[in-house]
Amino acid sequence: MKIGVLTGGGDCPGLNAVIRAIVRKACDVKGDQVFGFYDAWDGVLEQRYIELTTKDVRGILPRGGTILGTRRGSPFDTNDGVEKCKKTFKDLSLDALIVIGGNGSLTVASMLHQKHGLPIIGVPKTIDNDVVGTDATFGFQTAVQIATDAIDRLHTTAESHDRVIVVEVMGRDAGWIALQAGIAGGATAIVVPEVPFDIDELSQIVRKRHDRGRYASVVVVAEGAKPKPNTMKIPERKLDVYGHEKLGDIAHAIAPEISSRTGFETRVVQLGYIQRGGTPTSYDRVLSTRFGLAAVDAVHNKKFGQMVVLRAGQIETTDMSVTANQTRTIDLKLFADVAATFFG
Repeated sequence: MKIGVLTGGGDCPGLNAVIRAIVRKACDVKGDQVFGFYDAWDGVLEQRYIELTTKDVRGILPRGGTILGTRRGSPFDTNDGVEKCKKTFKDLSLDALIVIGGNGSLTVASMLHQKHGLPIIGVPKTIDNDVVGTDATFGFQTAVQIATDAIDRLHTTAESHDRVIVVEVMGRDAGWIALQAGIAGGATAIVVPEVPFDIDELSQIVRKRHDRGRYASVVVVAEGAKPKPNTMKIPERKLDVYGHEKLGDIAHAIAPEISSRTGFETRVVQLGYIQRGGTPTSYDRVLSTRFGLAAVDAVHNKKFGQMVVLRAGQIETTDMSVTANQTRTIDLKLFADVAATFFG
């Protein structure tokens, strides 16, 4: 069989491990050909690709990023995009395309299969862990570990200077990184998009900690966090070319408000893209490998329109449409019963 593969959306630790697993299983075990498309859907539309062999994927297991490159966008962004996509399938005689991506990429993949009949298999990835249908996405554990390591280091400098540090982590619509890194790092408080915050209550939590003699606080904030209505003003956010709000300012809004209410010196640390970069953890390497192998099996079993998922420790498949335009939000019980117990 001839199988295409692309990586779409934001980069993520573990992408290369998936590519490696796909190539090793398809070429070495199944006798297939694998074509890697450069720069996500752009490579499909422009027929920019490389035939991948075992030699091409040697040594990429521990590498972050993606050897194929990635961009946002889709065939639906232009009038002739879908037709160009179909032409590539025809010109290369592709039997299937494996799309490795997050909510956006999988939504596009699902639409191309459902509306245009293209044989596509999905592999869910995102450091945000917000893909519906799977218990976990690769890249998430790496991002959590990076954030946890940063929080551990920030505790010591905060204690040395008697400061409050507001740490902003990624998480537009779901606060999985903030929640788990905050718990693991012993955060004073955790602020997530799913639970609007009250700045007075947040400041009181910080004051409570200091009143107990702990003269330092680390507050972990997801970039998509929002205040309760009429409790605090935040700067108006501009939109990007895809209509999404440009984030990355909420910590700078929260920090001075905490300082003015408590009198404590407050600093901001934004981890930003460091959460996406670098070597994936062992967990993410293993999960990526399992996903890649399962994707090839799904191609040979003609489970088109499906994506590979992790459920109760086992790799299964489910319809990609379950995640189309959906977001897997945090476990509110974990937030309320576990995380909140340690606030203050």
